[in-house]
Amino acid sequence: MTGRPPLTPQLGRTRVMAILRSADATGLPAVARALAEGGITCLEVTLTTPGALDALAAVRDELGPGVAVGAGTVITTGQARDALAAGAEFLVAPAVDTDVIRCSTERSIPFYPGAWTPTEVSIAWRAGAAAVKLFPASTGGPAHLRQLRAPLPDVPLVAVGGVGVDHAADYLDAGALAVGIGSPLLRGADRNPAAENLQSLAERARALLDAIRATSRHQEVGP
Repeated sequence: MTGRPPLTPQLGRTRVMAILRSADATGLPAVARALAEGGITCLEVTLTTPGALDALAAVRDELGPGVAVGAGTVITTGQARDALAAGAEFLVAPAVDTDVIRCSTERSIPFYPGAWTPTEVSIAWRAGAAAVKLFPASTGGPAHLRQLRAPLPDVPLVAVGGVGVDHAADYLDAGALAVGIGSPLLRGADRNPAAENLQSLAERARALLDAIRATSRHQEVGP
């Protein structure tokens, strides 16, 4: 294995990754601006969104280096290369594929593969993941994450999949490094990026960060 890429700094600081998945990428730049205004600076644009790579590049160019923009649902090495060419600063996947992880880590780009069992988590970590995405997290809830952490305390886990804004703190208290949240946070602002919807999104982002900071295990991670 090549050297493990470091955790995305914005993820370590805020402990939350906003997942931008939509039927149309048109509204994603406005959503990204609102999230950044609310303090969420780690943004995943999923490749299942039509026009995702163009949106990713546009968001990164507009928001600058203070906001980390990555690609999600990266399941092939070709997708990984395309996402990196578009400027993705990290990659996320729903499953473990060591070839895709290697494609990213060889370029010193953080990769967050999805895993659910102890075996999958261990394979992902040994392959060079910067952290492992516990997916789908809501299937077992915070209790499952806590059980995984007991024998694998050195593997940072990011809880993703069915994690609601109101339950994010529960996962951090159970030992998660961070949470990833999509539709429960966006609430349709991607489909209707009207000013009032974007303002509400920014307010939800601030409230989520406040809840995370209030958890018993909160502390900034990484450089």
